[in-house]
Amino acid sequence: MANPRDILKAQFGFDEFRPGQEGIISKILEGQPVLAVMPTGAGKSLCYQVPSQILDGPTIVVSPLVALMDNQVAGLRANGIMASCLHSGQSREDNITQWRDVTTGRSKILYVSPERLMTDRMLSAMKALKPALFVVDEAHCVSKWGPAFRPEYADLNRLHQLFPETNLAAFTATADEATRQDISTQLFGQGGEIIVHGFDRPNLSLAVMPVDNRPRQINNLLINQKGNSGIVYCLSRKSTETYAQSLRQSGYKALAYHAGMTAEARYENLERFMAEPGIIMVATIAFGMGIDKPDIRFVYHVNMPSSMEAYYQEIGRAGRDGLPAETVLLFGLDDIRLRRQFITNDGSERDHQMREFKRLDALIGYCETTACRKQALLHYFGETIQPCGNCDNCLNPPEQVEASQAARAIIAAIEQTGQRFGTAHIVSVARGEDTPRIHQFNHDKLPAFGRAKDLGKAFLQALIRQAVARGVLGMDISRYGALTLTGMSEAISSGQPFNIRPPMKSTAKAERQARASQQADMSDKDQSLMIRLKSRRSELARELGKPAFVVFSDATLMDMVAKRPTSREDMLGVSGVGETKFARFGEAFLDILLSE
Repeated sequence: MANPRDILKAQFGFDEFRPGQEGIISKILEGQPVLAVMPTGAGKSLCYQVPSQILDGPTIVVSPLVALMDNQVAGLRANGIMASCLHSGQSREDNITQWRDVTTGRSKILYVSPERLMTDRMLSAMKALKPALFVVDEAHCVSKWGPAFRPEYADLNRLHQLFPETNLAAFTATADEATRQDISTQLFGQGGEIIVHGFDRPNLSLAVMPVDNRPRQINNLLINQKGNSGIVYCLSRKSTETYAQSLRQSGYKALAYHAGMTAEARYENLERFMAEPGIIMVATIAFGMGIDKPDIRFVYHVNMPSSMEAYYQEIGRAGRDGLPAETVLLFGLDDIRLRRQFITNDGSERDHQMREFKRLDALIGYCETTACRKQALLHYFGETIQPCGNCDNCLNPPEQVEASQAARAIIAAIEQTGQRFGTAHIVSVARGEDTPRIHQFNHDKLPAFGRAKDLGKAFLQALIRQAVARGVLGMDISRYGALTLTGMSEAISSGQPFNIRPPMKSTAKAERQARASQQADMSDKDQSLMIRLKSRRSELARELGKPAFVVFSDATLMDMVAKRPTSREDMLGVSGVGETKFARFGEAFLDILLSE
């Protein structure tokens, strides 16, 4: 048997495997069924492409998108590896030729869609072909527990029964624990191994901004991205076209991409994005799967995605070359309303809708958290890290309110109800509400009943979302979002303090009007000082390559103008200025304030 390292060097031109690749390749070559969960950009494709050149029979790769198949085949052929694909975008003659290349052994790797593979005719042909390996790419589409379930993938669970002599490997970048277990059961039955390589992408900076004026916020973010390639994700086709046109008018090379465009127009824009530097792709979620452009320097979300899985996949398209890349998500109350409306109206079964609501709650909790964003994101996928020092919360700690007693009331309600219920019922117990379910389970007799009766529902819901995001509470998606306790829950119950970011109360328009009114009320002298402070903030932000709010928010600059600090001690009394922020930026602003 050939050595994988020799194949890696001779056919792919690499001296070393990336972390995790060699172990997965070894499992495949040993005939071990394996589900590999690897972060975007970690080199999943190589994990089955190298074995395909060593195994005796052909490797069949199940892939969901025509463009993804074509890109993979083109990349392999560029490396001198004969590869084939079958799909409806090719002529019948081309498909016959490519199939013949596989049957004659000229091509050792074949890409095919799940719906084509699982036809009776193709399965019969596969029996005669005797493949050595089946590979399921984008394997999260297999699981009904996952947010990206595709019915055409469900039939793949027959492969291990139909081809007991053929090994099976599956790959995905996004799957929580419940989804991973379900994929393994569906594809392997018993005996498959799950390898989670890790979700951390240290070169990505994460930030969430409250919505103020979306177009202006995107334009401000792009000031520091002149000449860089990036993606701006929008919720609708209409907004995609609107933002692309607006950015072109501002001098950017911006292209639109959405499912309402013709296939030719999408292909042309994709080719430009992949080939030309400095292109901004303004897109819906129709854009992204299989895009392997290494130098995407930013991903901005105009609207909140549908789930943590979708968010992770979309930001994961940035910085695949390992260099720093920026991700920013705009977050507003209208996003929450729209996303909940989408789930309610999607026509799916009630159980699926309940799981999607819980996934949305997890993403809202991520947006609201006061803790390290990277910790919250990776905790969702079952991974623990130290604070990243590179997200907005690490660089600019947000306002927090004390919530220890409320947290203990929620923990008590979860514990006393048996860790079996979701957010709505736990909040009802803690607030002492008179509901049929409370009486059905006699939960009005529990000591926890009514312990948080003076607190609002929105506050307790926000507390639970943030507690889940920070690992203080667990949420079991497979049990419809049942809240569970963790080791950190016990620490809070035993007296450890717990703070949260207060829930959003006012609309973005009201917040805009309040800020505009506050600034309009400034004297000419104060407005002049505000302009100078903003200018210094912009300079520092450009040096850092970060958005301006990471230095100081407008509210903090306004407080500087109002308080006119003249010393370090005075500056630490300004809202939004802590020890760390002062050490990094304080003197630069004090110089301006002292020159007044």
